[in-house]
Amino acid sequence: MKVLAITGDRSFAPGYPRFDLQRAAVNELSVVYWWRGSLWPKIPLGKFDVVTAQDPLCRGLFGWLTARRIGAKFNVQVHTDLSARNFFWRVLARAILRNADSIRVVSEKIKNQVLSMGTRAPVHVLPIYVDVSRFRNIKRQPHTQKTILWFGRFEPEKDPLLAIKILEQIRRTIAAKLIMLGAGSLEKSLKTNAARLNLAAQVEFPGWREPLPYLAQADMVLCTSRHESYGASVIEALAAGVPVVAPDVGIAKSAGAVVAPREKLADAVIEVLRSEKIGELKVPLLDKEAWIQKWRDTL
Repeated sequence: MKVLAITGDRSFAPGYPRFDLQRAAVNELSVVYWWRGSLWPKIPLGKFDVVTAQDPLCRGLFGWLTARRIGAKFNVQVHTDLSARNFFWRVLARAILRNADSIRVVSEKIKNQVLSMGTRAPVHVLPIYVDVSRFRNIKRQPHTQKTILWFGRFEPEKDPLLAIKILEQIRRTIAAKLIMLGAGSLEKSLKTNAARLNLAAQVEFPGWREPLPYLAQADMVLCTSRHESYGASVIEALAAGVPVVAPDVGIAKSAGAVVAPREKLADAVIEVLRSEKIGELKVPLLDKEAWIQKWRDTL
């Protein structure tokens, strides 16, 4: 099978784990990078059996038109919570999904959204591949203060500012510090808010870092996302035995996180810190070989 992937991820190339996994499933995997506002890119020469698009939005439209032009089947991937999109994007997504030959989603929640749009194509649930072997049985590091870990992109949809507010609330009851791994457009605002709330000494910003050493010293992981399609960081934390507190987003509830309404997250954090509970991953995960085969099947 020869596959042409339409993606907005410039790192999706040989040597990148996700690319290597998908390349192992097919005879040929070629990539076209396209971002909203990009010029119409050149399509590689040759015949392709399937065109797969990273999303059912602008790249989906480009992928659908390309598939029609070269006579290939059209596959759409849905990694995003479509309910969080505005009316225009939902209309576009509905049109793209109704013209797909096959659809891959990362959770049952997203599958239900896709089915509600009237798609006639088969919809396959295949979560993002997460290699949790390195998170299992990590050696816990001693520390003198309760430690909350937050990691992800400092962007509005992740609502990292809420983590600062939660720290302020819980420190009225429990002495704790917050480590925020990541980077993004809200970094300056985060540091400003921490200083304004007299929390500069209690909030650390190491930047983008490998999370494993920080999970080894964390008492819990806090997720503040407004929406998630999946939530790989939740999987990683629970696999490492670190409890997670999160809103009901993505896979948080079924994976084993402590789920609470956004306005009650601080109370849930206090309860977890006091109980000293251990995180437990409650969803089965596919091994690499099984994931590769199922990804091929979703095409």
